[in-house]
Amino acid sequence: MARLDGFIQDSMASTGLPGMAVAVVYRDEVVFSKGFGVREVGKPGKITPDTVFQVASVSKPLASTVVAGVVGQEVIKWTDPVIEYNSNFALNDEYVTRNATFADLLSHRTGLRTGSGDLLEDLGFDRDYILSHLNQQPLDTFRSSYNYSNFGFTEGGQAAADAMNLAWEDLADGILFRMLGMSASSYRLADYEKAADKAVLHVPVGNKEWAAKYHRDPDSEAPAGGASSSVRDLAQWLRLQLGNGEYEGKPVIDPAALQTTHVPHIVSRVASAPAARSGFYGLGWNVSYDDQGRVSLGHSGAFNLGAATAVSMLPGEQLAIVTLTNGRPQGIPEAINADFMDTAQHGSPTVDWLSFFAGLFKQQDEADKPEVDYTKLPPKPAFAKPNSAYTGTYDNPYYGPLVVFEQDGQLAMRMGPADKLTTFPLTHFDGDTFSFETIGENGNGLAGAIFAAPGNGSSPSVTLDFYDRTGLGTFTRDS
Repeated sequence: MARLDGFIQDSMASTGLPGMAVAVVYRDEVVFSKGFGVREVGKPGKITPDTVFQVASVSKPLASTVVAGVVGQEVIKWTDPVIEYNSNFALNDEYVTRNATFADLLSHRTGLRTGSGDLLEDLGFDRDYILSHLNQQPLDTFRSSYNYSNFGFTEGGQAAADAMNLAWEDLADGILFRMLGMSASSYRLADYEKAADKAVLHVPVGNKEWAAKYHRDPDSEAPAGGASSSVRDLAQWLRLQLGNGEYEGKPVIDPAALQTTHVPHIVSRVASAPAARSGFYGLGWNVSYDDQGRVSLGHSGAFNLGAATAVSMLPGEQLAIVTLTNGRPQGIPEAINADFMDTAQHGSPTVDWLSFFAGLFKQQDEADKPEVDYTKLPPKPAFAKPNSAYTGTYDNPYYGPLVVFEQDGQLAMRMGPADKLTTFPLTHFDGDTFSFETIGENGNGLAGAIFAAPGNGSSPSVTLDFYDRTGLGTFTRDS
């Protein structure tokens, strides 16, 4: 504890991070709860333990707690196929559709690939549309492959709400938030936005400076990433977790149902050497074991548009920490938690955790860069055809229609939900290939719109490489 405050302040000083809040629970007591920095750069509002943050994927262990509550009421079982409660559920394999259980969906082992549905969310499609289109996504091996899937997880939460004949957001309120007095917590973006004391999202702009540039609407994936909360509230939830489902001496969540979320359900990280340990995923929790064989539970949350969060627990030691930040992921909350737990276990940190996680996150950013650098034009690009060769409406069963049109003599394209259409200006790159700026949480710079060679004066199709990660990004001209 003596090290924690200083390490937090050093981490903020070395990165320029605008704001952070941290809480620690030990033996059912909140022994640390404090805010640091500001809610928004350039404004005076300070972070406090009551400041509301978007918690990103820390929403998942919150959600599995909610679903455990439904299991404890014997409305559903972890092993029930979700199609029993949502008859519209479908994936790209009849056997998987009929057999995928709540445990399968909440442990990322259905075979849905990482990112399935995420690009639809970035375009503004709602939860119903996205879940109803997951059946077009290719699948890896059922129950023997691990792929982190926001919308697979969302389906598990939504099906539990369907079983209770409630909206997911109302289910979470009734089973968890109201029971623990978590009045600042919600799975509705509107509740976060109307909070007077809230931390806004920030991205780094260089030289340890940050800017509030973006808003993030995660309502469509609410169980997986749409919660907002404060560290004061989350400390109460950690008391429940460490208390085996009890809070203030009263049973809230069935202990057996809750414990099922804490055990391995799939290998998420295979050991890289004979003496190394593998990592596992439970239900909404990463599960691992330390040098003494103690179970360690945790989860990170990340919005590339400007939030990073982390929660860590050592249940055997009755110890937990949660860290919320209002800055794009750089490994800072993970470093805070790891340094604290390392110090608790060994007396002092055994690793420079801030540098360690900064390196990991930098590698991830490099891996996410586009395969083709559309910022660098070919030395002698081939000419494009007349604009009329490309304009028109193109159909796609997953993303919906794409309209390519002329705007001030240049090409542009429009796609997305009918009430939230996004226009992308197109810039010529080479021959029949144009570039456009990607958007949203998964945006990573320029991508390519690659038109098929025009026949009879018109291009028959266009492939958007950014949207084609699983082979669904080709749009065919409407006849």
